[in-house]
Amino acid sequence: MQNHPDLLDIGVIGLGVMGKNLALNIADNHYNVAAFDLDTQRIAGLLKQEKDERLAGKAQRIEGCSNLSEMLSRLATPRVLVLSVPAGGPVDGVCNALIEAGIESDDIVIDTGNSLWTDTVAREAHYAGKFVFFSCAVSGGEMGARFGPSLMPSGDAKAWDRIKPIWQAIAAKVDPTTGLPIERQEPGNPVTEGEPCTTYIGPAGAGHYVKMVHNGIEYADMQLICEAYQLLSDGCGMSASEIGQVFARWNKGDLNSYLMEISADVLSQADPITGKPLVEMILDKAGQKGTGLWTAVSSLQIGCPAPTIAEAVYARAVSTQKTQRQQLSKLLAGPQRMKMSAEEQAQFISQLENALYCAKIACYAQGFQLMAMTAKEKQWQLDFAEIAKIWRAGCIIRATFLQSITKAYQKASDRGEELANLLMADSFSNALSAKQLDWRQAVAKAIIGGVPVPCIGSALAYYDSYRCETLPANLLQGQRDFFGAHTFERIDAPAGEKYHLNWSHSERTIEKR
Repeated sequence: MQNHPDLLDIGVIGLGVMGKNLALNIADNHYNVAAFDLDTQRIAGLLKQEKDERLAGKAQRIEGCSNLSEMLSRLATPRVLVLSVPAGGPVDGVCNALIEAGIESDDIVIDTGNSLWTDTVAREAHYAGKFVFFSCAVSGGEMGARFGPSLMPSGDAKAWDRIKPIWQAIAAKVDPTTGLPIERQEPGNPVTEGEPCTTYIGPAGAGHYVKMVHNGIEYADMQLICEAYQLLSDGCGMSASEIGQVFARWNKGDLNSYLMEISADVLSQADPITGKPLVEMILDKAGQKGTGLWTAVSSLQIGCPAPTIAEAVYARAVSTQKTQRQQLSKLLAGPQRMKMSAEEQAQFISQLENALYCAKIACYAQGFQLMAMTAKEKQWQLDFAEIAKIWRAGCIIRATFLQSITKAYQKASDRGEELANLLMADSFSNALSAKQLDWRQAVAKAIIGGVPVPCIGSALAYYDSYRCETLPANLLQGQRDFFGAHTFERIDAPAGEKYHLNWSHSERTIEKR
């Protein structure tokens, strides 16, 4: 392997799909990279691709290393090393190997995998004094890593100052006025204009927590689109290609997003083997990697209502029960398929578009509220306008919708106010109020037609719950006090005062606890 007289800027350890593409992205942005993987074929493959893509007259920017000691010797100090290895044990395995190889206390090791945020907090404490453990959640998949991901870094603030120029260079970019992605997928010709989709999130674990919530929102957003697809398919009898055309039209309006765009593409794709719509040949069993589950669990632990995100996880769980669904489809009665005239179908498609937009608002409100409640508990200073900004490009949930969220938080900040829930923003509360009847019509028709809409429906329940000044939790508290003496508060007494009724006594009296 060729040696260069000058020290290199950054090391990348782990040259799978994400690591390889991150290395190429960094090199495109004029940084010199040291690369290592236990699989020497991966190193060779990366070097070949870098050579093949290198523009004429440009110098080699990636150097392969045969071991970690060699990598450390080739990097400028304090060293910056990027880990792109599976979450869990492999991260600690590489960290311990780096210690053995002679890493120093001011060197920075950046975990870019899908680590559980609590593991990140523990690792920063565990490796303190040996090196600076830093973390950065990465969103955008293979193409994002190659040409511009959304990056969510967290940990030591001084470490962020060191890596900030590299991260801003390799991140996805957006037009600051429109919020639309600036995309150019050309090796050696990276996007340099626009706002970078990266910002310092906060202390250790904050970045991976924000990415976890991003993935929870992603689960819900995908499921919302899938429910709209099933409603148009089973409810209206539309073909996959017809639904793809509807989605493509929606993608030109308020529902513009990467997920809507690719959904239209998937629905329009014919199966190369049978000629049928490809989507109809794909088995309806969806997997998950855990981040949506982690988000739902976190919402339950902290007591933040996030029913749409949780229902998206449950929907995937139900999808895996294929055998039971096949059996029960023959046993459980349901209504006849909805019959609509052409005029009724057109009206329903319009109602469903509004329902999907409203449900999307509720879904994002849940995710941002969860981040806010966790930030308060952990004493993180999260900037939600900045978080919405860095999700506008380079990540799976990128959408013009996020520009509206950014403006809502910025407007509240300009007024010196805290936006406790996105539903409180004028732009969203007005949209929900205007479109909520269509939302209800779509959900009602789904229920009457027997088409499951767990996410669209739970999002409506979330909206209605917050719309209600009084919920039946008063009866629930009465029940709890009856069987368990759990006490209750009174509407005519100061907040926090607890009362109990002597339910078992012949003369029922209230006592203050």
